[in-house]
Amino acid sequence: MEEMKAECCEKLCIHEELLQGVYERMPQEEELYDLAELFKVFGDSTRIRILFVLFEAEVCVCDLAEALHMTQSAVSHQLRILKQAKLVKNRREGKSIFYSLADQHVRTIIAQGREHIEE
Repeated sequence: MEEMKAECCEKLCIHEELLQGVYERMPQEEELYDLAELFKVFGDSTRIRILFVLFEAEVCVCDLAEALHMTQSAVSHQLRILKQAKLVKNRREGKSIFYSLADQHVRTIIAQGREHIEE
């Protein structure tokens, strides 16, 4: 397999005017860090599978575990990560905890990711 190598300029030439506009619009480091952390959450196929179940319905942890053929403990661990990232929310109903998507942004992020990989 041929190694993909990034092309580089043959001569060092800095375009100050261009870079000035880039610097002015570049988010702060903290925002860039937070964005990178958010995308790390999407880097786990189990969490993606959980989100796909939640696209269809609000479900309890028991149902998620059954649908994904996982233990409730394993599902709970992943849900905690998704909740910390504000991608899912939960509510209590009696002795059950039901989870749902936090908002429509989650669908949009996944849909755009799928569109990108299908190109």
